[in-house]
Order: sequence, then structure tokens, then C-alpha cells
Amino acid sequence: MMIRDRALNKKKKYYFIAIGGVGMSGLAKYLLENGCEVAGSDICDSKYIQKIKKLGATVHIGHSAGNVPEDCVVIASTAIRQDNPEIVRAKELGLPIYHRSDLLAEISREGKFFLGYSGTHGKTTTSGLSSYVMEKAGLKPSYVVGGIIPELDTNAHCQDGKYFAAELDESDGTIVKYVPDVVVINNLEPDHLDFYKNGLQSILDTFEKFISKMPENGTVLVNYDCDASKNLHGHRTVTFGLSDGADYQAKNIEFKSDFTTFDIYYKDKFLTDLKIILRGIHNVYNSLAVLASLNIAGVDVNLVKPYFAEFSGMGRRFQKIGSANGAVIYDDYAHHPTEIKAALSSALSFKDKRVTAVFQPHRYTRLKNLWNEFLNAFDGVDKVVVTDVYAASEDVIDGINSEKFAKDLASKGINCEYIAGDMKTVAEKLYPQLKNDDIIIGLGAGTITALGKNLLELDKELTGVAD
Repeated sequence: MMIRDRALNKKKKYYFIAIGGVGMSGLAKYLLENGCEVAGSDICDSKYIQKIKKLGATVHIGHSAGNVPEDCVVIASTAIRQDNPEIVRAKELGLPIYHRSDLLAEISREGKFFLGYSGTHGKTTTSGLSSYVMEKAGLKPSYVVGGIIPELDTNAHCQDGKYFAAELDESDGTIVKYVPDVVVINNLEPDHLDFYKNGLQSILDTFEKFISKMPENGTVLVNYDCDASKNLHGHRTVTFGLSDGADYQAKNIEFKSDFTTFDIYYKDKFLTDLKIILRGIHNVYNSLAVLASLNIAGVDVNLVKPYFAEFSGMGRRFQKIGSANGAVIYDDYAHHPTEIKAALSSALSFKDKRVTAVFQPHRYTRLKNLWNEFLNAFDGVDKVVVTDVYAASEDVIDGINSEKFAKDLASKGINCEYIAGDMKTVAEKLYPQLKNDDIIIGLGAGTITALGKNLLELDKELTGVAD
């Protein structure tokens, strides 16, 4: 384990611009639990803001130069533009302005054993699962993850146990700031191509730089079945996967109606068996990666093993929202073709159900750069509904839009419909199509998460019965 002696300065004041996001609110919560003074702003209220306000944070709705204290450290994310009035004011005051990754890196140097979870997909689930099983096993871990852990109803916690677990985001290259003791690299493939101009090679170069900073006794745990991550150089690696040759290998996988079981072998010797209630082969990989990372970190696998079977998944990861007009509604954060395929594989595991995928493209650049991959991500579903692009602060790109994408998808023989407007409008047009035993799954990282709520509210309004 690395020796880290840098501690958070509890006398500092921290001001978060856009404090209401799941990642920023988690960092704010961690600081509040650590005794720090926290304030911030966002454009609208949210459940995340309500949680941190209860812990003592001061939160302003709306961005204004007058919100910024004269004696604070300002925390911002890549999404905050330089003409934001609070950024402008912070510069006028000469305040230190940190990226959220700088704060997470500082937190990770608090002297705990640092478990990092990274990769193009799966990092939220693996970091959340790791935190959950350690929490339930009484290890009192500290953690900051990019989603709500439903059973714990939180995305962050500061405790006095030995371990610190965190989701490490690669989207903007800031992953190079972290130095974990054990890092899981779930998989690597082209994404965030607005930042990684040379595609996968740029991502690999960033990860090579990242792992080159690992301590000598640190461990890089990579997916043996992903060629890109498996071929990373520059540090001692341990592998996990389903194929022969992986150091940690899942064998004898059995998919049941309500759970999945498999055996885990290390170096061809039986280590333990595992039961999970998460659906899909991708969650076999996720659970295997977490078990392996904890084993490497010195956690007794028999202590944490029972709690894998209790973990229902992270918020917005194939999360059941309720039922409307006889249809069961799910919500999923999937916004990359590979993630969509994984989410739909979970939906298609329901036998004799009609599956409708409601897809909100996230960012014009992603839709443009992965257009053909998205077109091939919806095989097997009965219908696809495409909603307007969620821009995420990006400018519109000529010729790249949801209506054109829906037409291209329909030309492949897929039953497809484009519905314009906000999610309330989408829900109103979709609701009459719902039938008993339908599966509706919303897919995307934007406002699509409101679809389920809107469908349930409409169902209550029309039937007078709450789900």
C-alpha cells in the first residue's frame, strides 16, 4: 500500500459550480462528512441537492457572480464554460479553481487503500458494487461513485475504514491524475471522440500514461477478453475474464430466471463460487472484476461474498421504475452502442415479452462519430422509439439528428418511430401503445430518465391507481 500523508484542509471553504449532478454532489457530500464547509449552485433543484442541504450545504438555484464567496476553493467540471458568471467572478477574486478530478485525487491521497474502477463501460456498477459489499460486510469503506447505490441510498460516504473506492472517469483525460493501489480496467473502446481525436489510440495513450504512475506494488486488473485493455503496457497486470488464460476466470456460468451463479478460479485453482441477481453476461464480468479486486486488496472473499447476491444494481442501470398500463418500465443510463447492447440483453432475457427501446441520443458528436455502431445496437427488440438528441451543452451538427437516425434505423427493417419534444410529450404519445406484459426501457444519459416518471404519472391520472 502507498503511504499518503496529504489530508483535506477542513478549514477550507469549497464552492461547487453545478453541485446538483450525481458526481459533484457525491464529492460535496464527502467533504461535508469530513467536516468541511460546502456551498454551491445549480440551475435547478434536485434530489441530490436536497440530500447535501440536509448535511449543511448552502445551495443557490441559478448561477450568479454574487453567489461566490471571497475565500473559497472553486470546484468545476469540464462541462462548465469559461464564460460562466461564477467562473468569471472566481477569476476576478483570484480564487483557486479546481477541476472535480483534482478534488477526487486529493481525497484519494488521504492514506487509505485506494481501489479505482475505470474503463469505457462498467465503472459505475463495479465501483458501486465494491462499495456496497464492503459496506454490508462491516468494513466501513469510504467511497465516491457516479451513481446512487439503491440499497444504501447514497453515492458517497466518508468513514474510518481502511479502504477507499472510487469511479475513475476517462471521458476528459483527467484519469491520469489518480494513483490507485489497485485499478480495474473493465474494457476500452472508442468513445468521447470529441476529446479523443485519434479514437481508440488516444484512449490507449491516456491509459498508458495513467498506469505508468502506479506504485511498484500496485496492481492493474484488466479484462482479458478485451484486446485493447489486455494489451496495455507499462505495469504489472493481472487479468480477469471468461476465457482460458485469464488469471481470475469465471466458469460454470448458469443463468436462472432470477439470478446467475458461477465459479471463480484463480490461476486454475478454485477460489469461490458467486451468486448475483444482476442480469446479463456483462454483470458476470463486473462481479468477477470486483471480487478479484477485493481479493487482491486483501479483503476476505468469504466475508463479502454473501452480499453480491443482494446487490440489485446502480441507479439507472436497468432500474425498474414501475408499471404503466400493464407495461413494466425500466430506466438505463446506456448511451454508447456497447452499453445499449448490454442493457437490451438484460431486457431480452424476459421470455415472451414485447420489448420497446426508447433511445435518447446523448451528444451530437457521439451520435455522429458512432452512427453506424448505434444502428447495429438494437437487434432483437420489437420496436425502437427515438427521441430528440440531448445536446449536453454541445452545438447542433448539421445533418446529425434523431429524425434522420430513425429513418436509417427503419431502413434496416427495424420497427422504429421518431417522437419529437420533451419527455412528457414522448410519454403522452407512447402511453396509448403500451400493452400488458410489455417491457419499456429508456436508454440515455440525459432527460430520458424522466420518461418512466412521466408514464407513471400519466397512468395514475388516467386510471386513478398508483403503481
